[in-house]
Order: sequence, then C-alpha cells, then structure tokens
Amino acid sequence: MHPLRILILAAALIAWAVTPARADGFISPFVGFNFGGDSANCASLTSCNEKRLDWGASIGTTRGIFGFEEDIAYAPDFFGKSPGTNNAVLTVMSNLMLVVPAGPVQPYALVGLGLIRPHVEGVTSLALDKNAFGWDIGGGLTIFLTHSVGVRGDVRHVRTLQDVTLGLFSNDQLDFWRGSAGVTLRF
Repeated sequence: MHPLRILILAAALIAWAVTPARADGFISPFVGFNFGGDSANCASLTSCNEKRLDWGASIGTTRGIFGFEEDIAYAPDFFGKSPGTNNAVLTVMSNLMLVVPAGPVQPYALVGLGLIRPHVEGVTSLALDKNAFGWDIGGGLTIFLTHSVGVRGDVRHVRTLQDVTLGLFSNDQLDFWRGSAGVTLRF
C-alpha cells in the first residue's frame, strides 16, 4: 500500500476514534441545615440544639477542573420559631467551581454571587421582605457510586453584601453557614 494512502487512512481512523471533549452536567437535590451567624436555630455546628431542615437543589456543569452551578436553597424558620410568625430565607447563587476530577471521589471548592431574600411575617400580617445581593464560599466532596449517580456533601458560608433590616430582626449584613448532603445525578 502506498505510504500516502496509509497516512490518510491512519488520519481518518484517528479522527473517527477521537471523541469530542464534553462537559458533564449534574443536578443535586439536597437537605441540610443552617448554623452560626444569624441563624437562630443553631449557634454553631457543634452546639446545635434544634436542627431545622432546609432544602434545595444545585444544577450545573463541570469540564475538567472547572465548573459552574446554580444553587437554590430555602430555609424555613431561619430566624427561629415563634407563635404567630413565619420567616424564611431563600438563596439563589451562581457559583464558579474548582473540581479535582480524581475518579469517583471529587473534592471541590466554590465561590459565587447571587440573591439572598429573607422574609418575616408577624401576627399583624405585616410581611417584610428584603432582596439583597450576597456571596457564598465553600467546598465539599462528591463520591460517584456509578458513572451517573453519586452522593454529595458540602459546607458553605453565605453573607449579604449590604445591611438587611426586617422590623425587629437584624439591621446588619445577614450571614450564616449551611451544611448539606444530597444525591448527585450526572448526565
């Protein structure tokens, strides 16, 4: 066979065999709890008498060591429980991720910006809401049990960029930690 034909055939086989680089998408529903800072239910991670669940989901993509995620979390009774009152905090964060894709065990760090929305409703039916820009920083670990299914746990520090005033509640920057665990589905 002519050397030029061999070269063309080899190049065609290599081009056919190469798979294009692609990003891995993921969704991670989670449950967790808030502690420290302004979270009334837990003063710290180790001295938490009354853990109240918060919940949410992260959806994102990773490619190599970089990633991006949208994280949405809802924390009912964030400022504590009182008869006749209702309160919560909603966070919607866009995060850049640094991932160590070391096989099935993948530690990650993240930092992001987004919306933090505390809500307080009292016995007078007066509702107080405040949208505030905020940031978060944290890290965690994803362990893939199969190619597409894993478990994920992380800890994040969340803080508003400006002061938040909600009636009798804080007039400082809202700040707290969140620990969470969930299932990760990779697609």
